[in-house]
Amino acid sequence: MTNDLKENYGYLFEDELLQEINKVGTYKEIPEGHKLIDIGEYIRSMPLLVSGAIKILREDENGDDLILYFLEKGDTCAMTLSCCLGQAKSEIRAIAETDSKLIMIPVAKMEEWLGKYKSWQRFILNSYHNRLSELLEAIDTIAFLKLDERLFKYLKDKAMVNHHDVIRVTHQEIASDLHTSRVVVSRLLKTLEIDGKIKLYRNSIKVIDL
Repeated sequence: MTNDLKENYGYLFEDELLQEINKVGTYKEIPEGHKLIDIGEYIRSMPLLVSGAIKILREDENGDDLILYFLEKGDTCAMTLSCCLGQAKSEIRAIAETDSKLIMIPVAKMEEWLGKYKSWQRFILNSYHNRLSELLEAIDTIAFLKLDERLFKYLKDKAMVNHHDVIRVTHQEIASDLHTSRVVVSRLLKTLEIDGKIKLYRNSIKVIDL
């Protein structure tokens, strides 16, 4: 865990804090598709993402998911922080987009370090700022972009967090993430392919126009 910590957080945190994280943190490896956090759960620790990508989703009153944003290595989740510090139940669902490695930090240490380390305080504030910006972008996307534009942005975002222009995803998975029907997604994907922006394969899509 020490090497992963230094590689991803060494430029952010002082050695003393890195040593504390290494001492109290719990290292986890989670496979693609694994549910890390579910709605309604109490969160006892905060994840620091060492590698991979995590998909953050919100649930509507009908129980359907809506994707909010992705977390990448070096990130943490502001909503997780709020639930941890406020001892509230989670309002988001977190699912591994790819195989991922995490370091889980106990709630008590999160609070202690806010007063003890300026670097941790800056990290938490920056995390809140970044996640808020991504939430506003998600709202703008839903409010102002047409569905075909939302779909293409979604595909580009997935390609970026996967670090590959070919992404493995089904039409039904896309429909669930974008809160629409599989039939509509299939039709729009075909249009994007005709426009030369993507190439469709069985259960995978190549994003051409990155």
